[in-house]
Amino acid sequence: MSDSPLTPDLAARLKRDDGLVAAIVQQHDTGEVLMLGWMDDEALHRTLTSGRVTFWSRSRQEYWRKGDTSGHVQHVRSVALDCDGDALLVRVDQVGAACHTGARSCFDAGGDLGAVVGKVGA
Repeated sequence: MSDSPLTPDLAARLKRDDGLVAAIVQQHDTGEVLMLGWMDDEALHRTLTSGRVTFWSRSRQEYWRKGDTSGHVQHVRSVALDCDGDALLVRVDQVGAACHTGARSCFDAGGDLGAVVGKVGA
């Protein structure tokens, strides 16, 4: 992307779907998976340079910085790109709930689906 605010190397490594990359957010010290959001190049640039997580809202078609209205801020600890370039792992120090429902994790709010547990060697 020639108009990307990212370095040319990083912009070239990203594999976007409709201009977006999935961003998995994880609590840095416990490994708890908190939520999934979406980032375009500008949201990733803001995240990498501000110390706070910024997403692109697909429903509202605008940028949003986690915690600006709720106070449930995500302070960036690290950002990593997966081997395929199509997903980010954003490790954060989460203040308050990560989910808009008020739950600590969006995956707690969504609930377990009751999958059959596999066994090693089976």
